[in-house]
Amino acid sequence: MKLLTYALTSLFLLASTAIAELGPLASPEQLNSELAANSVTILDIRATAAAEGEENVNTFTAGHIEGSVNAPYGLFRGPSDNPGQLRSDEDLTTLVRQIGLSDLSQPVVISYQGANVTDFGAAARVYWTLKSLGFTELSILNGGVNAWIEAGYSLSTDAVAPAPSTLSVSIQSDWLATVDDVQAVVSGDDTALLLDARPENFWSGNSSHPAAARPGTLPQSQYFEHANWFGAGPAVIDAEAVRLLAEAEGFAQNDQLVSFCNTGHWAATNWFALSELAGIENVKLFPESMVGWSNAGYEMANVPGPVRTLWNQIKNIF
Repeated sequence: MKLLTYALTSLFLLASTAIAELGPLASPEQLNSELAANSVTILDIRATAAAEGEENVNTFTAGHIEGSVNAPYGLFRGPSDNPGQLRSDEDLTTLVRQIGLSDLSQPVVISYQGANVTDFGAAARVYWTLKSLGFTELSILNGGVNAWIEAGYSLSTDAVAPAPSTLSVSIQSDWLATVDDVQAVVSGDDTALLLDARPENFWSGNSSHPAAARPGTLPQSQYFEHANWFGAGPAVIDAEAVRLLAEAEGFAQNDQLVSFCNTGHWAATNWFALSELAGIENVKLFPESMVGWSNAGYEMANVPGPVRTLWNQIKNIF
């Protein structure tokens, strides 16, 4: 009996170790091996089907990794006038129940298309949301469905109906920067690096999101474009390369960082790279970012004057 107990315990530990070793980023090969050895939930965050008038759009229905549960990205987002807005605990509880997440230690891999660097931001935002809800075994499929296909693995069109759960969740504040947190930094009551994940033209006020009240950035902010973490393709560079780049850019382990962008999408990539790959502990995401901040009328920097605004409008036309 002792021998059997020891054997079963060893098998359990090996399975747990394998899941833990999957890490924040899983290659197609790693995920394929994990699926063969352990119970893993894959959340495919692509749209269920193409919108009216769209053609040749990669969707969940057209083909997904076998066994994947469809959880479209929009379910994790706010309304069109403030897409980065954090959903309520009640909404998020309903969502995780509907997609069959029943245990905070349940291994979950997030699958996305892998079309470009912006596409990765959706997976990173879902990862951040689930981690902030208390899920502890999370991974992103590095390169998404495109990388899965390129690795020679097949897709399925079989529908998956997850069993609804009774799990209740709530957002933890560990990786969340609220408006009050950002205001405290701007006013000098707290210290943190406000890091803009957008391209330089957004930070400098020459471009803005359609839902933003005006162009510009947070006062005292610096920018580090989310695309800098990527190599030639749409997959994030390896963790060691991220750590080296973070060190070269002066991001230190004891830094307090607040990542933001337009709607908390690109910012999620910066958060993921710095927090999950570079291992900097005190990195937070400001979900509403500049759309929410500007529409609420808070102080901003790099807001263009009338002449530059007119010139930017002319440039956009031509």
